Amino acid sequence: MENLPDELLIESYKKANELDLSYEFIHLMEEELKRRSLTDYLYFAN
Repeated sequence: MENLPDELLIESYKKANELDLSYEFIHLMEEELKRRSLTDYLYFAN
Protein backbone atom coordinates (compact mmCIF):
# COMPACT_ATOMS: atom_id res chain seq x y z
CA MET A 1 0.00 0.00 0.00
CA GLU A 2 3.01 2.27 0.41
CA ASN A 3 3.35 2.60 -3.37
CA LEU A 4 -0.22 3.83 -3.78
CA PRO A 5 -0.48 7.58 -4.39
CA ASP A 6 -2.43 9.48 -1.71
CA GLU A 7 -5.29 10.29 -4.06
CA LEU A 8 -5.76 6.66 -5.06
CA LEU A 9 -5.60 5.50 -1.44
CA ILE A 10 -8.31 8.02 -0.49
CA GLU A 11 -10.55 6.99 -3.37
CA SER A 12 -10.00 3.31 -2.59
CA TYR A 13 -10.85 3.90 1.05
CA LYS A 14 -14.09 5.69 0.11
CA LYS A 15 -15.07 2.92 -2.29
CA ALA A 16 -14.26 0.18 0.22
CA ASN A 17 -16.62 1.85 2.69
CA GLU A 18 -19.33 2.30 0.06
CA LEU A 19 -19.10 -1.39 -0.82
CA ASP A 20 -18.98 -2.38 2.85
CA LEU A 21 -15.85 -4.46 2.34
CA SER A 22 -14.28 -6.40 5.20
CA TYR A 23 -13.42 -4.61 8.42
CA GLU A 24 -9.85 -5.89 8.24
CA PHE A 25 -9.27 -4.44 4.77
CA ILE A 26 -10.77 -1.07 5.68
CA HIS A 27 -8.76 -1.03 8.90
CA LEU A 28 -5.52 -1.54 6.94
CA MET A 29 -6.42 1.42 4.77
CA GLU A 30 -7.25 3.52 7.83
CA GLU A 31 -3.88 2.73 9.35
CA GLU A 32 -2.15 3.80 6.14
CA LEU A 33 -4.17 7.02 6.02
CA LYS A 34 -3.13 7.74 9.60
CA ARG A 35 0.50 6.98 8.80
CA ARG A 36 0.35 9.52 5.96
CA SER A 37 -1.45 12.09 8.14
CA LEU A 38 -4.52 11.97 5.89
CA THR A 39 -6.93 11.56 8.79
CA ASP A 40 -9.37 14.15 7.41
CA TYR A 41 -10.60 11.37 5.10
CA LEU A 42 -11.29 8.83 7.83
CA TYR A 43 -14.79 7.83 8.78
CA PHE A 44 -16.42 9.92 6.07
CA ALA A 45 -18.93 7.15 5.46
CA ASN A 46 -19.95 6.64 9.09
